[in-house]
Amino acid sequence: MSGIRATHELHTRRFSRNLGVAVALVAFVAIVFALTVVKVKRGDPLQGFDHVVRPGIEAAGS
Repeated sequence: MSGIRATHELHTRRFSRNLGVAVALVAFVAIVFALTVVKVKRGDPLQGFDHVVRPGIEAAGS
């Protein structure tokens, strides 16, 4: 028994579309990863908004 081996042209189009989506997703992840690595390597303080008064941030804004 060899099973079903015939492929329809719809499968070819679907594969190429899925491959395009996969490439776009990998590119997006690579860009986000690269930006994260650059941000961490620069040594910038990672400060988020957590509802706490920080004199260092307020002094920079004035």
